[in-house]
Amino acid sequence: MGGKKRRRVERPSIHPRNKYSDNPPDFALLASLYPSFKPFVFLNRAGRPTIDWTDFNATRELTRVLLLHDHGLNWWIPDGQLCPTVPNRSNYIHWIEDLLSSDIIPKTSTDGNNVRGFDIGTGANCIYPLLGASLLGWSFVGTDVTDVALEWAEKNVKSNPHISELIEIRKVESDGSTRSGEGLHIGESFIVEGEKDLSGINAGDTEPLPSCSLNADLGSNKSYYGPSVLLGVLKDGENLDFCMCNPPFFETMEEAGLNPKTSCGGTPEEMVCPGGEKAFITRIIEDSVILKQSFRWYTSMVGKKSNLKILVSKLRNVGVTIVKTTEFVQGQTCRWGIAWTFVPPARKMILPHVAKKNNQSFMLEGLQRQFSAINVLQSVESFFCTIGASWKSNASSFTVDVAISNDHCNAILKTEVQGYNELNNYQYMQEICDGSSLPPSFEELCFRISVFQQIPGTLLVRGSLKDRESPGSGVFWSIFQQLEEVLKNKFCREKAS
Repeated sequence: MGGKKRRRVERPSIHPRNKYSDNPPDFALLASLYPSFKPFVFLNRAGRPTIDWTDFNATRELTRVLLLHDHGLNWWIPDGQLCPTVPNRSNYIHWIEDLLSSDIIPKTSTDGNNVRGFDIGTGANCIYPLLGASLLGWSFVGTDVTDVALEWAEKNVKSNPHISELIEIRKVESDGSTRSGEGLHIGESFIVEGEKDLSGINAGDTEPLPSCSLNADLGSNKSYYGPSVLLGVLKDGENLDFCMCNPPFFETMEEAGLNPKTSCGGTPEEMVCPGGEKAFITRIIEDSVILKQSFRWYTSMVGKKSNLKILVSKLRNVGVTIVKTTEFVQGQTCRWGIAWTFVPPARKMILPHVAKKNNQSFMLEGLQRQFSAINVLQSVESFFCTIGASWKSNASSFTVDVAISNDHCNAILKTEVQGYNELNNYQYMQEICDGSSLPPSFEELCFRISVFQQIPGTLLVRGSLKDRESPGSGVFWSIFQQLEEVLKNKFCREKAS
């Protein structure tokens, strides 16, 4: 029986212009070329060269040789400072390059080679200015608050005289000031887009959103107390193309140290702030409301997808014109990027809310210590086995490929409707089961479930339809909701209040 050819699921990948997109680091080659790196390289059980990712000295030496070998950069940091991963940081640089080269907002009259960026908390590693200057010729202001970070950032800049004139290291005064978001309430047209590239922008109308204050949106969330972020650091009359930030992801150093499988170092100033990344990025949002078009784009990395949704909601309420999001992937680790602007769009676009939901995802947060990604993967297998689906698991890529027949899908939906309580969702599901909104007949529903490592104690579970044109996206959504409930009940526990 001739089967219909199905499209392969597109998993998130590193940026196509990333040096490591087609050529990942060759540990064996690097060990042969750099004697200082050789002691850290060994063969794993599969016979492939690797390093001990829990050894700070090994990860630091890897970063050093990658920057030297692939970027011509001299680099070092002292013990305990945050050690960046080069491929992941390059993804962020290239995403900003996409933002600046897109036609979403009007181009500036300045030459493209005169791009100027602002790195919030550049750290001793100064990784973003070094990469941006060496890869793209951009100039940077890198800011930090600790003497050690400022000293070593300066050393790393001066160790590379071919780009040193492009990078300014600026001290932030540690005054511990904070500011309320009171009065920051502007209602304007607002566009949200989430994507892996900046193509496919459609013309159309946008709808204005009602005015609302940021202060009201913050509710009971913890506020950021600490050194200035942008206000008081940006000079009077200074205008830049973008700011970027790898924020402190955690609320405590104990939380930061939960992952026993990696060692990237990091000081409390780099890793922790009250309220974690959500509070820190909220402070950037507050500053941006005052600074407006002093930057063409405000951006930040985000460690938790649940925070991404909250931050987009905050931006919705303060008058930004466009929000962009993306996903940075390195191996089994995901991070997100968020960008916003107050510059009016160059042309009108339609909101993407009418797009088919061929991809679904949720976070498993507060994972109990005894559980890991492999345990979640096994439970995904068990779930689909229980409902009678055909499935095939790949433990090395942490994926499960699933196929469910059309008749079986309808049976699953009818079973779910019997216990459904929410009126709107119940009516939607009942329409499908009664046949009034039943999708056109399809042979089977095929999709992939992927499990990604997030920050310690957090996993991302994603579902992707293999056939983007499949008429069964509503059925897929329903099944994925059931999977989310099962996994959260088994693996997550609420934080003690």
